[in-house]
Amino acid sequence: MIKIKTDSGFAVPAIYDLCEKESVYYVIRLKSNAQLQQIAEEYHPSSMPSNISKDECYFEETIYQAKLWSKARKVIIKSVRPAGELFFIHSFFVTNLEVTSPEDIVRAYQKRGTMENYIKEAKNGFNFDQMNSHSYQVNEVKMMLSLLAYNLTNWLRTLTFPPEKKNMQIETIRTRLIKVSSKLVKSGRSLYFKLSSSFVYQKFFWKVLSRITAL
Repeated sequence: MIKIKTDSGFAVPAIYDLCEKESVYYVIRLKSNAQLQQIAEEYHPSSMPSNISKDECYFEETIYQAKLWSKARKVIIKSVRPAGELFFIHSFFVTNLEVTSPEDIVRAYQKRGTMENYIKEAKNGFNFDQMNSHSYQVNEVKMMLSLLAYNLTNWLRTLTFPPEKKNMQIETIRTRLIKVSSKLVKSGRSLYFKLSSSFVYQKFFWKVLSRITAL
């Protein structure tokens, strides 16, 4: 089953028609407009929240047809009222998924953002997008090395980091684990790392190192 998840930049009728013709499922974010806002506010009009200390989040679905659309389509509405706020913030998604709940459709779309974060980390942290050679083979090897470095770092994060640290980004990992000033001391047949007593992340450093040793 093929699925397309895109932002509002691809919210054009030709995309919907093509996907439906080729039996491709899609979830595409829509740009807000006055008519969509009116529909959303009928579901959740602005009113005084019963509990101002908590966020409110609702998922609805409706049938909507824009002027340029060839037919009416299902639109998912996500309405969020942050804690302490009076008004809802509405997001809109057009889809041809039929048997999936509105909440699951939005969550499926949000995974697209997670993938973009992975790509962003590969680019910013490992120079994944820097192809500076005229040779295709050289650029291919460089990209493969970047991917290898990314995967090794991800395995390190997944296998050895405590749960509260697993979302740590590469620049933070380099600062706390890799770019660490230390002294290598040889004593007999053993080698020792001596860290500065003022190194504030040493507890985390040694915990990760011990887990690596135990693998």
